[in-house]
Amino acid sequence: MVVQDLAQLEGFTTHCMGDGTLEIQDAYTGDLLSDVMGNAPSESVLITIQAHKNTVAVASLAGILALVICNNRSIPSDMLQAAKDEGIAIFATTETQFEASCRIAAALGRINAGKA
Repeated sequence: MVVQDLAQLEGFTTHCMGDGTLEIQDAYTGDLLSDVMGNAPSESVLITIQAHKNTVAVASLAGILALVICNNRSIPSDMLQAAKDEGIAIFATTETQFEASCRIAAALGRINAGKA
């Protein structure tokens, strides 16, 4: 799956694309940014409710390619600008972190869709 494939997932809204052709290898769900920094795999998508520019900084340090902001959180302008500056994609959804994680896991071929 490549970054731009996240834009095709139902209910996901694109706020910033970054390099849509980059290959996503994994995903990580978390809100504690120190945990994300220490444990999220590079070339992944981060599923979180942390909608602020520090999330982008952590994503950049960890080599995360895209952020999915859950629970209908708004994306502040300084976060969006930081993501554009770092080339990190941002998507938003009304789904919970669990729902978004299951959908992304299915897209990555980790689980069967509808069997989460």
